[in-house]
Amino acid sequence: MHIIQEEIGLPTFSVTPVKKGDDCHAIFTIAPLPPGYGMTLGNAMRRVLLSSLPGAAVTSIRVSGVQHEYTTIKGVHESIMDIALNLKLLRLRKHNKEQEVIKLEAKGPLAVTAKDLKSTSDIEVLNPELPLLTLEKGASIDMQLTIEKGVGYASAAERNKKQNEPGLIYVDAVFTPVVKVRFDVEAARVGQRTDLEKLILDIETNGSLTAEDAVQFGSQLLQSYFGYFASDKKVVEPEFMADFSRTTAQQTEDATHTPSKESYTPIEILNFSPRTLNALINAGVGSIEQLTKCTEATLSNFRGFGAKALDEVKKTLGDRGLKLSDENTLDS
Repeated sequence: MHIIQEEIGLPTFSVTPVKKGDDCHAIFTIAPLPPGYGMTLGNAMRRVLLSSLPGAAVTSIRVSGVQHEYTTIKGVHESIMDIALNLKLLRLRKHNKEQEVIKLEAKGPLAVTAKDLKSTSDIEVLNPELPLLTLEKGASIDMQLTIEKGVGYASAAERNKKQNEPGLIYVDAVFTPVVKVRFDVEAARVGQRTDLEKLILDIETNGSLTAEDAVQFGSQLLQSYFGYFASDKKVVEPEFMADFSRTTAQQTEDATHTPSKESYTPIEILNFSPRTLNALINAGVGSIEQLTKCTEATLSNFRGFGAKALDEVKKTLGDRGLKLSDENTLDS
């Protein structure tokens, strides 16, 4: 880890769901980071999340009485090409990577949706309300869908060249379960350092994988590749790599020689909301140690510091096993 982290402390990592109860869309924040690391980490994570996560998709279809995708079926409103495009929107969860074939058999009049698919116990349809085709009275359809698990994108044209089989219609397959990845890099401050960065990742998946699992997989994949560049047996310029055990030992030694020196932990690492943080800094409270010496009454007298800010401070301190000073303690 960058040697700057010894000065500013370890980055904190937080996950915030965009909607309560929805684990498929979340905001990930990591800060503080050294200058330039927001873009470095954000771009790497975005590329991996969009290209390398496993997912399931329809790769080919076979329709009774149909030889190619430009065919129309009597009594079916959509052409085979339109049906194939609808199938590309299917959101699927597949528990193993073996290829499987599922069926769709229906008779009109009927608006056929994804819930009419006869899937196996290994395959879950995550958007059963998705419209697939419309059958008129007396019309019917008998279709087989090949479901595969993979990564990235598989072109129907390429598969058709390699595995040309009469009556089998290949479909462009987008396997990635990630619907959206967006990252922003904002300025961060710790103490007197104002050149630090905060990375914010906005990630949404199709439901086959949670947003947190997507980040976990992407991080492990990057780590496995970067491992090829490094060796645990060799450390280059160790004095420029963050060693928090060394920092802890130095702090202990300093405390022994200068017991009267008060520790100073920047308040920014608590990740307060901007309004709360500004109110505390403007009032001269710049460290966690100073904050824990304040009482509720003291904080309430700060300009721009309301009840919500007080609740935020109490909760954040409580999460770290800390609390505000007691009125009675000050009086004594």
